[in-house]
Amino acid sequence: MRTTTHNDAKRWSPNADILLYYGKSQLVTWNPVYLPHSVEYLDSKYRHDDNDGRGPYRLDNMTSPNPRPNLTYEWLGHQPPANGWRYSTERMAELHDDGRIWYPDTKAKRPQLKRYLNEQPGVVVGNVWTDISPIHSRAAERLGYPTQKPLALLERILTASSNPGDVVLDPFCGCGTTVDAAQKLGRRWVGIDVTTLAVDLIDARLRHTYGESIRDTYEILGIPKDINGAHTLFQRSPFEFERWCVMQLDAQPNEKQVGDRGIDGVIRFPLDSRGSSGRVLVSVKGGATNPGHVRDLIGTIQSQNAAMGVFICMVSTPAEN
Repeated sequence: MRTTTHNDAKRWSPNADILLYYGKSQLVTWNPVYLPHSVEYLDSKYRHDDNDGRGPYRLDNMTSPNPRPNLTYEWLGHQPPANGWRYSTERMAELHDDGRIWYPDTKAKRPQLKRYLNEQPGVVVGNVWTDISPIHSRAAERLGYPTQKPLALLERILTASSNPGDVVLDPFCGCGTTVDAAQKLGRRWVGIDVTTLAVDLIDARLRHTYGESIRDTYEILGIPKDINGAHTLFQRSPFEFERWCVMQLDAQPNEKQVGDRGIDGVIRFPLDSRGSSGRVLVSVKGGATNPGHVRDLIGTIQSQNAAMGVFICMVSTPAEN
């Protein structure tokens, strides 16, 4: 759900996201999703309770919507409706024996069916969703990923379009909300993203939510596991190599590729009980390096009043003359 509008003076401000639903054929999974009834609806409809432990119920018409001559019969002194009853005599007897028929105090009125609240799934969700809150700045699930979607949104989508044990594929999984929802709902999943930052973030998210043992249930591909993998990543994307190195230290990567003064990440740590924190600056060099890079890091540490710095390089630094 979106809660802010644009200042468009000559039209209604567009303030909605559109979800498109496709199926390869007509044989697609579709599970209706329900929401609880409103308090107003419950108070107005479910007003009856026989205090027999079955809870409140509402009364429903037992008249057939279409003419049913074979269901036109007298029932316990009550004359049939013009179209006949909705149920056969056998079914009516079952409902009667089960105490599910409400009888009026006069034969001039017709019996009605008791529909108990605890047997109703709720209200079918329509195509306008206003009950899922956006991820605001103080949301507990906020990860700082620019395109992050609410977990409740993906849970609803997966609940409607898949069953437990099905495989869910998200080829642009970002911070892993779809993966998280699939794991929570008992679906198998495959997540793909081009950035190592996203992959590391999803891995950390799953371990934080489901415990460290969850790591034994999935495999991470494309992330360096040795020096050869690190070389391959650097050749493919030096920026991704830097972010991967920073994530290995549980540091926050720098999102800027230029103007970062050689600082690729920051580690924050508590200084005291009042909430103050210190910083460790991280600098990564995947290619050729020299002592000047170390001096630059020292200068930045001093100018930014950081506690210390970490210098990571893949190529040995030559000794300074």
